[in-house]
Amino acid sequence: MPRPTSDVQAFEAHATDADLDDLRVRLAAARLPEAETVHGAAPGSRRWEQGVPLADLIDVVNYWRTGYDWRSFEERLDRIGQFRTTIDGLGIHFLHRRSARADATPLILTHGWPGSIAEFTDVVEELADPKDADAPAFNVVVPSLPGFGYSDKPATTGWGTEKIAAAWVELMGRLGYSKFVAHGGDWGGNITTVLGGRFPAHVLGIHTTFAEAPPGLTTDGLTAAERQWTEETRDFWHHRAAYAKQQATRPQTIGYSLVDSPVGLLAWILDKFAEWSDTEDSPFETISRDRILDDVTLYWLTRTGASSARLYYESHNSLDPELRVDVPSAITMYPGDVEKSPRTWAQERYRQIVRWRSPETGGHFPSLEVPEHFVKDLQEGLAAVLAASR
Repeated sequence: MPRPTSDVQAFEAHATDADLDDLRVRLAAARLPEAETVHGAAPGSRRWEQGVPLADLIDVVNYWRTGYDWRSFEERLDRIGQFRTTIDGLGIHFLHRRSARADATPLILTHGWPGSIAEFTDVVEELADPKDADAPAFNVVVPSLPGFGYSDKPATTGWGTEKIAAAWVELMGRLGYSKFVAHGGDWGGNITTVLGGRFPAHVLGIHTTFAEAPPGLTTDGLTAAERQWTEETRDFWHHRAAYAKQQATRPQTIGYSLVDSPVGLLAWILDKFAEWSDTEDSPFETISRDRILDDVTLYWLTRTGASSARLYYESHNSLDPELRVDVPSAITMYPGDVEKSPRTWAQERYRQIVRWRSPETGGHFPSLEVPEHFVKDLQEGLAAVLAASR
C-alpha cells in the first residue's frame, strides 16, 4: 500500500473547553427577534417560508446548549483518520480512510456549502469496507475546502474551484493515488466536474449530484417533467438565491454575523437544510439535530463563516461554459435538490454518461437524508464508471 509522504501530517481535532463554554454562554445570552408572521395555517403556506421559525430555533438552540455532544463528533473524525498537508502555501485538512481490500479504488469526496466533511462521516466506513463483498471498495479521501473546517483560510484571492481541483490532484498524488475517482455535490459537484474535465489523465471517472449544463440550451424536446425541473431551477435562482448573491458580493459583511453569533450562524445554515432537503417543512423530518449541529458547530469553532462564504466571491457562475467532461460519468438527480439538469442538457457537457438516476426521495444532502441509498447509488455509479474506464 502507498504510504503518506513526509508532506502529510496526522491531525487531531480538539476544541478547548474554554471555546465550548464560550459557545454555551453566547447561546444562553442570545437576543432573538419576534416570531414570524406566518404559521402554516393558511392554504399553501409553510411555517418556514419566512425563514427559520422562532419556536424551532429556540428548540435547537436549547439542545445545542444543553444536550449536544461535540466531543463525540471529534472522536468520529479521529477514528476515520485526519491529516493536513500544505499545497500552494495553504494548509489543507482531510479525512483519509484506507480500505482493507486490496482491490480498493482511490475516491475523493468533495462537500459544498453549507456542508462540510460532516456530510460524509457516517458513510466513509461502508464505502471503505462494504458489508457486501461484491460491492466496490474505496480508499476514501474527504478534504475540507479552503476556508472551511480545519483547512486554512486563504489570505488572498484566487482559491476558486479551478485551483481547488488542481490542489485535489496534488493531494491525491501525495497519498500515492495517481489515478482516482471523484464524487461531489453543490460546490463539490462543480469541483468534481472540473476534475473530470481538466485532469482526465488522473481522474478515472466521476459521480455527481450536481450536473451543471452549458448555458443557453433550449427546452425544445424536453419532457414535461424535465421542463418542470428547468422551471424550478430558474425559480430558485430568481427568487430564493439571495444568500448566494450576498456571499458572492459581500462575504465579509455577512461574515461578521456568522463568526460573532452562533445563533445567527445556526439560522443562516439551518435555513438551507430546511429549504434544500426533501421534506414537507422541517429538515428534522430526515436529518437529526445532532448531524446538523455537527456541521454548524464545526463552522463555529473554526470561525469559518466568512472564509467559507468567500468561495462564492471566487467562483459564483464561474464554471467554464466550454468545459467538457469526457471521462465516464455517473449522475444522480435527487428530487428535492434545488438545481436539477435534464439528461439531454447534461450530456452536452458530460460526454460519456454511463449511468443516470433520478431517485424517488432525497434532496441536496443525500448522504445525511438517505445515507443507505446514497452509499448504494454511489457504489453502483462508480462501479459503472470504473467498468467504462477499463
